[in-house]
Amino acid sequence: MKHGKKYREALKKYDSAAVLDFKQAAETVKSLAFAKFDETVDVSIKLNLKKGQAVRDTLVLPYQFRGEKRVLVFCKAEKEGEAKDAGAAFVGGEELVEKVKGGWLDFDVAVATPDMMKEVGKLGMVLGRRGLMPNPKTGTVTFDLKGALSELKKGRVEFRADKTGVIHLAVGKVSMDADKIVENAKAVISEIKRKKPADAKGDFVQSVSIASTMGPGVWVSFTNE
Repeated sequence: MKHGKKYREALKKYDSAAVLDFKQAAETVKSLAFAKFDETVDVSIKLNLKKGQAVRDTLVLPYQFRGEKRVLVFCKAEKEGEAKDAGAAFVGGEELVEKVKGGWLDFDVAVATPDMMKEVGKLGMVLGRRGLMPNPKTGTVTFDLKGALSELKKGRVEFRADKTGVIHLAVGKVSMDADKIVENAKAVISEIKRKKPADAKGDFVQSVSIASTMGPGVWVSFTNE
């Protein structure tokens, strides 16, 4: 993969093979950022997973850094009032399903009540490929709309290991204090360790790195986290 001049210049400013403590790593990532926009800081965590093992869950990060999410709720008429009172941006039943089926996707997260999933399931090709499909495992298929929207408004995020056993998750912006980025990253690692499969063998977390959107990655020492 070819990188631009600014990326190559950033690589010269630090030892890319060094393994730093979290605070040093976060400060290094901040110092290496060169884009004209406020880059996102991502953590990448390599897990020791066997075939068939999966790690997926949600959590609310200690420090938020994104704007308020536009939540869409698929529900029957009797639950619409609860959804609106809880702060949903868009609420509806079958008519909303048809609107989304037609290509409208002007929302950030979708929630559905269980009795709507037969209809919402028809949107699998539309929502699934964009990571917007409601799922009981992430708390987005529920009759407790007030509780679900409250968590989402607080900034609840989902993490999931990909096919290579790596979890990628945004944990801040380069404009944030390094300490806040560190606390968010540590919260992610703590939650991932809690989701360790019962039959997982050996060292579960194999490596951790953080990087800004455009910048190079920095290895992190995580053994004490």
